[in-house]
Amino acid sequence: MLKSVAKLGTFFILLLLWLPDAQAAIPISSVRVWPAQDYTRLTLESKQPIRYNQFMLKNPERLVIDLEDVELRGVLDGLATKVGKDDPYIQSVRVALFKPGVARLVLDLKTEIKPQLFNLKPVAEYGHRLVLDIYPTVPVDPLMALLQKIEITLPEAGITHDETLSIPESAEAPTPAAPSARAIPEIRTRMLLVAIDAGHGGEDPGARGRGGSLEKNITLAIARKLKNMVDNTPGMRGILIRDGDYFIPLSGRVQKARQVYADLFISIHADAFIKPHAHGSSVYALSERGATSASARWLAKKENEADLIGGMNFAVKDPYLARTLFDLSQTATIKDSLNLAKHMLGELGNINTLHGGMVEQASFAVLKAPDIPSVLIETAFISNPAEERRLNDEDYQKKMARAILGGIKRYFAQNPALSKPRLAQIN
Repeated sequence: MLKSVAKLGTFFILLLLWLPDAQAAIPISSVRVWPAQDYTRLTLESKQPIRYNQFMLKNPERLVIDLEDVELRGVLDGLATKVGKDDPYIQSVRVALFKPGVARLVLDLKTEIKPQLFNLKPVAEYGHRLVLDIYPTVPVDPLMALLQKIEITLPEAGITHDETLSIPESAEAPTPAAPSARAIPEIRTRMLLVAIDAGHGGEDPGARGRGGSLEKNITLAIARKLKNMVDNTPGMRGILIRDGDYFIPLSGRVQKARQVYADLFISIHADAFIKPHAHGSSVYALSERGATSASARWLAKKENEADLIGGMNFAVKDPYLARTLFDLSQTATIKDSLNLAKHMLGELGNINTLHGGMVEQASFAVLKAPDIPSVLIETAFISNPAEERRLNDEDYQKKMARAILGGIKRYFAQNPALSKPRLAQIN
């Protein structure tokens, strides 16, 4: 009898071990928070997808997310400490057990928001990710932000400034603006605007150097130095597409440049290859007819995967991107981009060896602005230990930024900026 009971007990133990443990709590391996003026991103990473339910509460503003079958202790328990006081949208975060099998996440908010919550499948170094993007109900206006930074006020106030952006004399004068619209005051010499895009950011670190350097940090450091140099050049202003460690979709980078009526778009990167001896700088422009080489095609594919790694919400359709692809029949912009790229390549050759002696072309998503000459610069190979050290050197970063500025100046010297209308509406 005892043997039968023992056998039965062993059978049940083996059965429990064999059956899938559907009720086991899912451990959260990592929690990350990426605050930015455009939006704040919160990411929960795990080995299994997380089921969730969300709803909003008013007076005060709160976002509630119920997480099913997740492990409450450990990483998730420390989420509250990751939200900084300077976060534009989140006041505080609370996590507690709501009922058996459900952990409740409550975000106390500083303002009304439009949340996007979605799951991402494993990619690159990441497992499953539950991503929360917190957007303001009224999107940040890049043009207005630019005007405020250079102390420009609306013409209705009767105040002018010697650095105002303008509607060129050749353009038709705007009609008086209604209270819901704004017109940018007119001056005789138009300011040239250079959109400076630091590649990667946030969830997307870009390439990694053997010494531990991250591409996203190096590109931002060079971009900031370039902006300062552009701002100190008479008649020019730089606009940073990304001014912090956060992710921006590739189409969003193009869109921000167009919203401020940029004259040029410069995307800064630091290349990587499987072999450490690869070295040198490269400059790329867009191609409508395929890549000019196998390496250019490979690089474009790698850079275009930034949306997958960074965590773009593909469920949200982007009508802007569809319009951009349709407008690519305009080849004049690509011709201007090639001219700009040639000037850049010549300047970069003065401070670094060139990986190739010519401008390459491929279908880079970030270069698809139909009306802005755009180039992508691979400053050096972060995978090359010697170049990685140089890329981390502040003096070398300044030399790189100065070379890029030299290419910009040479381009404008031979290709005066077209007269673009400087008129925008506030919806």
